Amino acid sequence: MSTPGHTGGMRLFVAVDPSPTAEAALRALPRPTSHDLRWTTPDQWHVTVRFLGDVEDDGPVIKALARLPAQVAGAATEARMGPATAWFPGRRILHAPVTGLESVAKEVERLTAAWGTATVQPFVGHLTLARTRGGAPGPRGLAGAILQGKFDVRRVVLYASTLAPQGAFYEARAAVHLPAASTWATRSGGDGPTSPNDRWAQR
Repeated sequence: MSTPGHTGGMRLFVAVDPSPTAEAALRALPRPTSHDLRWTTPDQWHVTVRFLGDVEDDGPVIKALARLPAQVAGAATEARMGPATAWFPGRRILHAPVTGLESVAKEVERLTAAWGTATVQPFVGHLTLARTRGGAPGPRGLAGAILQGKFDVRRVVLYASTLAPQGAFYEARAAVHLPAASTWATRSGGDGPTSPNDRWAQR
């Protein structure tokens, strides 16, 4: 099992997971079968707040993110999905727009500035629903499905992504809870609640 402070290199990203209610809304979206599309599954659903890339030791990242609750103290962060599904330019990634995480993303970027690449473009919250195969644009009519919902963001998760024959293995390294004082959940079984489950993300 991996433990906090793991060394040896890993690909890290910070994300927010949708709530059960949000997942139910996503499950209800039309998902027509097509050989030209690869639909994501519930195990893959998350909103990436920041991609950190290859990191040798996640311990310092965990310590940096532990300061996040103090920076976003106040009312709970509310994420809002919709109003409809959309394609990114080029029509290769179908996504559900997610707003309301801008302040969290800004603070995460500031706290983790020592890792990854500085963001040039403004943060665009989204949850990937499907990707096209072979680089061909997806059908225009697939976008536009009505999607409305919101959920309180109670934690932000640090994930490690490892490539494997079955796909990319997403391991939750730690989760910082918002907006209360920092409480970390880790795979080591240390102080705090159980960590989020590891997840297989097929690619």
